[in-house]
Order: sequence, then structure tokens, then C-alpha cells
Amino acid sequence: MTEAVRLDAVSKVYGRGRSAVAALREVSVGIPRGTFTAVMGPSGSGKSTFLHCAAGLDVPSSGAVRLGGTDLTGMDENALTELRRRRVGFVFQAFNLVSALTVTENITLPLKLAGARIDRSWLDEVVHRVGLGGRTGHRPAELSGGQQQRVAIARALVTRPEVVFGDEPTGALDTMTARDVLTLLREVVSALGQTVVMVTHDPVAASYADTVLFLADGRIVDAMTAPTAEKVAERMTRLGAWK
Repeated sequence: MTEAVRLDAVSKVYGRGRSAVAALREVSVGIPRGTFTAVMGPSGSGKSTFLHCAAGLDVPSSGAVRLGGTDLTGMDENALTELRRRRVGFVFQAFNLVSALTVTENITLPLKLAGARIDRSWLDEVVHRVGLGGRTGHRPAELSGGQQQRVAIARALVTRPEVVFGDEPTGALDTMTARDVLTLLREVVSALGQTVVMVTHDPVAASYADTVLFLADGRIVDAMTAPTAEKVAERMTRLGAWK
């Protein structure tokens, strides 16, 4: 199975001298195409830094990151911005929708920023997949939190990215809405062959993934396939995430 993302000996250090903090320490891992990976760990373990380096949003201090066949090492910010627009989808916990734009305009915003043509049939497919039919003319303030997150997911999918990254995408949602969003992410992997990498603190959310990577002190310390919420919670307790 080919890899959608590859990190080789990736380290990330913030600050210098005595104030330096190592957020990642020589992390090496490959994430196969067409899979759903959850990333978990205690607070300060490096989860968000891992996600940001993998997505090209942050530059490692050392090591290499590959997106498909492209080495991101040494790319300047303009090149990374162009790559992210064309090949990466990102779903934030805070939705980050533009309040003045309709659902359709929010979804297609990345295409307009990239100067790309809107594929209407694919747009219709994405809107259908995320369950926003009949809502495309609404603005964010007219939508529930779950519907707003669905818009954010559709926006991440519309460019046909190689990988969709999610930073606590269900963290601001109630339990029922979070379940619907996780089911949708599971479906885009299973039905559309998409690759999803999601940081989460929730064992139930992690149970929707194919694989869970556990970070502690900036290192991957374990991986679990076919996760259940109970097994994930037990592993997180052993890592000291909860007392």
C-alpha cells in the first residue's frame, strides 16, 4: 500500500538555548493512502505539532516530510501555500467559515483562491455526501454547529486533496453531532478512498479510525489497529493522559 504521508526522523524545537522546547523528537512514520488515522496523547505530547508538520503548516527543525511523492523539506512558504491549496484539506475545531458567504461559497472558497475551475458534479457529490442538500444558500449563522462542521469538511474535500487533516474536528460538538461527523469522516475513507489524519483527545472518536498513533513527550510510543474506545482509553490512562 502506498503512503499518503511520510515523516522521517522529524524533530521540531521551539525556542533556543535553555528555553528550547522539543515538541517532536525524531518521529518516523508512514500513513497509507485510503486510511483513517487518529493521533492521541497527553497534553503537550506533540499532537498538534505532528499534524501541522505533516500538513505542511509548520516546518520541522530537522528530518523530512513527504506528501505522496513530494519532499516538503526546503520548500519556501509560497511553495508550501500552493501545495496546501492543491493537495491538502484541513478541518479545524473552530470551523473557520466566512460569515458573509453562503454554504456553497464557503465550500468552493479554496478553489477560487487557487484560481481553479469548480467541478459542479463533484461539488454536488460532496454536498450530498456531507448531508447539506437544501442548505447551500444558507450562511453559517443559520446553521447548527454540526452543519457548520459539515461545511468545513466539504470545503476540505472539494479540492480532491491527497489527505484531509483534522485538528480536534469534533471537539466543539455535542455527542450526537460528533458521532454524525465521525461517521461522515469514516465514510469518506471507506466510500471515497480518502486519507484522513485526525488529532483527538476522545477515545470514542479514535475508535472510528483504522489506526491510532499514541504520542508522549514528542515521540510515537505505540500504535493500535482496530481500536475500540475501551482499549484506547486504557492505553491513554497508562500514558498518564488521565488520572
